Amino acid sequence: MEERKGGNNRTQRKHFQQKRENVWKWKRPKSDLSSANSTQTPFDTQNFAFDNYYKEQRIVSSQEWLAFMQVLRTPLPATFRINSSSRFCADIGSQLENDFVHSLQAEIAEGDDTEAIIPLLWYPKNLAWHSNFSRMQLRKNQILGRFHEFLKLENEIGNITRQEAVSMVPPLLLDVQSNHFVLDMCAAPGSKTFQLLEILHRSAKAGSLPDGMVIANDLDIQRCNLLIHQMKRMCTANLVVTNHEAQHFPGCLLNGNDNNMEPDQHAQLLFDRVLCDVPCSGDGTLRKAPDLWRKWNTGTGNGLHNLQVLIAMRGVSLLKVGGKMVYSTCSMNPIENEAVVAEVLRRCGGSIELVDVSSELPQLIRRPGLMRWKVCDKGKWMVSCKDVPKFRRSVVFPSMFPNGGSYQDVVDSNCNIKIGDDINVDDVNGNSEDGVQAVENTVMHEFSGEVSDLPLERCMRLVPHDQNTGAFFIAVLQKVSPLPAIQVKPRKEVDKCVEKANQGTEDAQVLPINLSESTHEEILEEVSEANNDNEPNVAELKVSSVTCEEGNFKEAHEPCSVENIRKITPGKRKLQIQGKWRGVDPVVFFKDELIINSIKAFYGINERFPFNGHLVTRNNDTSHVKRIYYVSKSVKDVLELNFSVGQQLKITSVGLKIFERQTSCEGRSAPCAFRISSEGLPLILPHVTKQILRAAAIDFKHLLQYRSVKFADFVDAEFGERAANLMPGCCVVVLSDGSKAATETSRVDESAIAIGCWKGRASLTVMVSVMECQELLERLSMRLDTVTEKDSSMHEDKPSNNVGDETQESIGKNEAVEATGC
Repeated sequence: MEERKGGNNRTQRKHFQQKRENVWKWKRPKSDLSSANSTQTPFDTQNFAFDNYYKEQRIVSSQEWLAFMQVLRTPLPATFRINSSSRFCADIGSQLENDFVHSLQAEIAEGDDTEAIIPLLWYPKNLAWHSNFSRMQLRKNQILGRFHEFLKLENEIGNITRQEAVSMVPPLLLDVQSNHFVLDMCAAPGSKTFQLLEILHRSAKAGSLPDGMVIANDLDIQRCNLLIHQMKRMCTANLVVTNHEAQHFPGCLLNGNDNNMEPDQHAQLLFDRVLCDVPCSGDGTLRKAPDLWRKWNTGTGNGLHNLQVLIAMRGVSLLKVGGKMVYSTCSMNPIENEAVVAEVLRRCGGSIELVDVSSELPQLIRRPGLMRWKVCDKGKWMVSCKDVPKFRRSVVFPSMFPNGGSYQDVVDSNCNIKIGDDINVDDVNGNSEDGVQAVENTVMHEFSGEVSDLPLERCMRLVPHDQNTGAFFIAVLQKVSPLPAIQVKPRKEVDKCVEKANQGTEDAQVLPINLSESTHEEILEEVSEANNDNEPNVAELKVSSVTCEEGNFKEAHEPCSVENIRKITPGKRKLQIQGKWRGVDPVVFFKDELIINSIKAFYGINERFPFNGHLVTRNNDTSHVKRIYYVSKSVKDVLELNFSVGQQLKITSVGLKIFERQTSCEGRSAPCAFRISSEGLPLILPHVTKQILRAAAIDFKHLLQYRSVKFADFVDAEFGERAANLMPGCCVVVLSDGSKAATETSRVDESAIAIGCWKGRASLTVMVSVMECQELLERLSMRLDTVTEKDSSMHEDKPSNNVGDETQESIGKNEAVEATGC
């Protein structure tokens, strides 16, 4: 019988419908399944190489090793932060303290003194909470379902952020102020960026935008998209998301007026604060991602060391004098932690100081950084660069050792081994695997090697069994003077350095992601992609255009121009022009006065709200703009700078979506086709004087509940009449304090609860997502529990929701999802 090409799909569907066996589907033999289940556990939390490595590094004492490992093998408890800039911040805190603290305590076993949920004592103002239930328990336990749904809903809205406890520490130690320019070098998935923006807005004056901003950067465009999705919950106009290799982050030029310099002078765009949370091996997240146990090997940390040094050096080169940088990893490995910090201090020659933060966050239990450690390469322990064989010097760098050093000063007394094509390096080392215990070495049982002469005890190391957390490493660096300028090597020598650096990853299974905030599913996805790649896993391990062979940076601490930047940049690199970044929409200032004036007139936006120069779009054709974004003054200045230097910044997201074109038939017939977006409403609300209504609590709740209410069906007939008299198009409904709708048109406070609606021919239709409506209803129910049952019945009838109103049909089908905002 001749087989028809491509005909299997229809046959498979037929078999599925008739519940017959699909002969094309391969089935694993039952014997294999039974044997696999009998011999394997879901996650093997044992790795002898891991045990031997960290015992030898002595990150914890031998007396507490068992306690350390016991906690490391248990699931990580769920932790989350309350968004301090949320209008419901106090309500959520009250709900946790007065409701969930008591209701969840019943789930703790009898006789156990452990509390179900408690605030993290070291986090300011009880804004961070620790649950003694793991994420898996929250998902699977039905009794915990209400708490789990609460976490999911509030996280999606943006009122809370689910984040690992130790990951919350670095932004707190940066001491961010409202006027600071902050760079997050490896930002995705964005929990720390969100935290930085919270602090930035919290320290600003109420009702005004901060003078500072945050630039959140990430190498991976897909992870940038995840970051952008997270940041939408923040609703901020002070954020720019970029897509660059962190070690190559562009050194743009900023107008001298913004740096207290003389006019017509230019300087490098520098930052007051830099968060350098670098890609790492991630073994501090073993409690969250136990699948990493079987993948752990010493080559991963060794292979990432050079990249981490380059990123950290780029970070300090972009730092203002007097500014601070936090270097952090979710790894316990001193090669990725203390060794990197030590190398940065050596290269900067006294211009960077390691800050003692032992008095900060006093209730946070931390341990000082290590002063001595060893390097393990393919099972061989080394305490100094003198111990490194010549044929491994392209893999094991002097910077990995406590006192650094240079191979130029090493006498090859024990390294005179000629490596030919027929010699296996693994055979020379006496080890063909990544195991640490394979080779005996005279230094393995003694610690008489190098001791760093740098104050590395000022670093901070967090270990799991101290406060039931993950593991983390943090160092706070301060720039006290400009970095020493060095000579830049020619391009050929730079390429040689890149080639040498890439050789260092030959035995490492590197995860090119920051694992500290990644979910288990994200880790598995990244690992599978890395395993399918035939090229080195750290392809981004390149030397910056302003680095030399040792990775030092030339600092533009003196005023310089675009021409000077071209001179110090190796090779002939063309400056990008606007909109030429491949796959990224251009950033264009929106200056269509006709549309801007129509928006201002329709909503009665007063002159106090700055429009000129603050509106941008992502479409070169301004006549077909769908979305208009608002940017703060600080972001506006950076965008203008970026245009003047030829689009060096590859911007994937910028600003706050404030207006959006209504594309339905009703939208085209309205006097103003642009509606106010949900994200932008809190920003512009205090300045709106037209198309605004004040609704009583009962009518406001009915709008949220039924999403479309006819004018005649409102409980307050006067409110329904005022709604009917509005101009067709977008309007704003504000919750009134009294039982009746307020009639005055006084200025609306920025903390007021308001929603965007569409005024159609016969009804008001909510333009907010279903999830946000649900969350607002729950908050109002807690605040307005005095509303009587009689009022809530709404004449014993549900409001009419017929399709007779064309607005409901057109918006509901085509625009509701687009108008949901956060």
